[in-house]
Amino acid sequence: MTPLYRKIIFALSFESLGILLASGAMLLLSDASAGQSIALSAIIATVALIWNLLFNMMFEHWEARQPIKGRPLAMRALHVLLFEGGLMLVMVPFIAWWLGISLTQAFTYEIALIILFTVYTYAFTWGFDRLFGLPQSAL
Repeated sequence: MTPLYRKIIFALSFESLGILLASGAMLLLSDASAGQSIALSAIIATVALIWNLLFNMMFEHWEARQPIKGRPLAMRALHVLLFEGGLMLVMVPFIAWWLGISLTQAFTYEIALIILFTVYTYAFTWGFDRLFGLPQSAL
C-alpha cells in the first residue's frame, strides 16, 4: 500500500466510525437534537479529517528522523495527545457557537469527547497498524 493511499484509508475509516461515536456521545452529553448532534459530528469529522491528513504527514515526517523505530507506547501517546490537542483548539469555539452554549460548557463537552477519542484513537491506530502493517516512517 502506498503511503498516500494508507493515509487516505486511515483517515476515512477513522472519521467514519468517529461520526457514529461522536453523535452518540453528543446525544448523551447535551440537549442537542439528533439532527444537531449528527450535523455537528459530521462537521467535526470533516475538520478532523483534514487535520488528520495534515497532522499525520507532519508527524510521519518528524517520526522518520527519530532514532527509535517502530511505535512504542510513548510514541503512540505523543501522537494521540498532539492530534487531539490541535483539534481541540479549533473545535471548542465552534461547538460553543453551534450549540449556543458557553465556551466553558463547550470545553467540558470537548474534554469528554477527547477522553472518548483518545481511547478510540489509540485502539483504532493499533488495530489499523496490525491489519495493514506499520507505515514506512516507523520501519
